[in-house]
Amino acid sequence: MTVKHDITAHIIAEYLPGTPVEELDSSYDLLENGVISSLELLRLIAWLSDRYDIPFADLEISPDDFRSVGAIEKVVTRFEGLPAAD
Repeated sequence: MTVKHDITAHIIAEYLPGTPVEELDSSYDLLENGVISSLELLRLIAWLSDRYDIPFADLEISPDDFRSVGAIEKVVTRFEGLPAAD
């Protein structure tokens, strides 16, 4: 499973239940469209921290880093040093 698919599956399961994974475009704005609120963003960051062992407290991040699946994938791959999928 790719990082992008893993993140997408988590977002679908937690914030968009019943939506087919393939329907969530990686550029869909999760914040602007109300999929993820500020409280849910904290939960998402905690999940990413646990799942990928990312020390977010030590990183410079902004809400834009979590605006879409593609943006989240870039944060994870940047930390892990992996290339992001297109």
